[in-house]
Amino acid sequence: MVYITNYFIFAIYLYNYQLHNVKLAIAMENEEKLMTGEESMKIITEMINRTRVNISNSSFHLLFWGWLIMICGLSEFILYKFTDYSSPWYVWFFVIPGVFVSFIYGFTKGKKATVHTYADGLYMWVWMAFLFAAVILFVITKDHMQDIPKYILILAGIPTFISGAILKFRPLMYGGIAIWLFALAAHFGGDTVASLAVPAAVLTGYLIPGYLLKRRGRHDAV
Repeated sequence: MVYITNYFIFAIYLYNYQLHNVKLAIAMENEEKLMTGEESMKIITEMINRTRVNISNSSFHLLFWGWLIMICGLSEFILYKFTDYSSPWYVWFFVIPGVFVSFIYGFTKGKKATVHTYADGLYMWVWMAFLFAAVILFVITKDHMQDIPKYILILAGIPTFISGAILKFRPLMYGGIAIWLFALAAHFGGDTVASLAVPAAVLTGYLIPGYLLKRRGRHDAV
């Protein structure tokens, strides 16, 4: 009887011990899941912030290309309007060294970046696609240079608008829409309006959003 009693006591003790271990294991697992979840959220937040800062740093490209295109556009207009120069569009060859400057800057910043995200890659390839399309456009329409401004503006509005969507930055999206509107003005307004449409478009589509984006990047980096 004592043996049977001891057996039942031992069985109850063993059951309680196992139940305690199971509860302890479940509690530890839940705690581990909770900690993992918190750590994951922290990592995701850091990744989002880092992506936002990295992309905001690319406001350099908006400002660089905005000023370069504005200078080229105004120079073409002045040469066309106030001189007898037969090929004022030659000023756009300054875009070629601008491409190398942009690539060097992007390559340098890319090497310094510790995290490369999907958004960064998407942002880069959207603008690379615009560059390839612009080069092809120049080759196709080399005999009709007067038509290039409106087509370039149509193309430029696409990566500008998409970049604003990636960044969730409405001024850049509005800038893309403004570029498309200036493309319409270039088409219906004649040669003079077409020459002024390009610098006006980069002012509203690149420079103003670019400076706003640069300011937001500094604020987010703090």
